[in-house]
Amino acid sequence: MTTVTSSFVSFSPALLHAKKSRRSFPNFRNRSTSLPIVSASLSHIEEADTTTNLYPNIRQTNSISDSLRNISLADLDPGTAKLAIGILGPALSAFGFLFIVRIVMSWYPKLPVDKFPYVLAYAPTEPILVQTRKVIPPLAGVDVTPVVWFGLVSFLSEILVGPQGLLVLVSQQQVS
Repeated sequence: MTTVTSSFVSFSPALLHAKKSRRSFPNFRNRSTSLPIVSASLSHIEEADTTTNLYPNIRQTNSISDSLRNISLADLDPGTAKLAIGILGPALSAFGFLFIVRIVMSWYPKLPVDKFPYVLAYAPTEPILVQTRKVIPPLAGVDVTPVVWFGLVSFLSEILVGPQGLLVLVSQQQVS
């Protein structure tokens, strides 16, 4: 039997063939070796038996998590941060404005959204809103997805390019 530990949870293939007990939750005080074991290490892989490796791609996934763990905002140089501010600032402001226009447009459901002034706000935001409506359906006939996206865009704008934003702080670092 092979037990593979990757990321946070160990998995034993014996769980696939185990019979269901009467209780829906296992008793973790008396856990056996077939129950998942939580691991604190992101890069720890443990194999009890290498003769039957059921998960040959687990090492590739682990190397990706190692490389993603090494990426940090502190590694960004100030010049790149200034370029990111120059691109992200106006883009986030434009999308915030477009979502405000979409909120107002939602008050008038019979607007011709395929005509000139309305299509400018409808075309760039509708693909995002369609996907969000699958997760957050209209509440009592009111579409709240433009409000959700406006809040998200405002939050990202403040966190990244606001006066105390992460990218602004990185761009103000002194190069040593």
